[in-house]
Amino acid sequence: QVQLVESGGGLVQTGGSLRLSCASSGIIFSLYTMSWYRQAPGKQRELVALIGSAGITNYADSVKGRFTISRDNAENTVYLQMNSLKPDDTAVYYCKALRYGINYWGQGTQVTVSS
Repeated sequence: QVQLVESGGGLVQTGGSLRLSCASSGIIFSLYTMSWYRQAPGKQRELVALIGSAGITNYADSVKGRFTISRDNAENTVYLQMNSLKPDDTAVYYCKALRYGINYWGQGTQVTVSS
């Protein structure tokens, strides 16, 4: 059974930082492209950042220079370091594992940035 469990969300002030974690089980983690998405109230879910199995990364323009995605294949975990947070970053953050067109999603973790 595949499980993705996010943690690390919370309430932070504008300009603050948070580090999200997504621990996986039931997959060969190192073979998967891992992504972070977010969904704000009333908005569609959007891609925030992804990291391929070879470590290549990509970011949404809105988070470039502020967020960093990384992975630890030994720990089967993907991270999202979020710095210089803004109120617009408020959303539920989800991690996703992708391989061969099959997606697995976590349950999400709430990030709230107060102004």
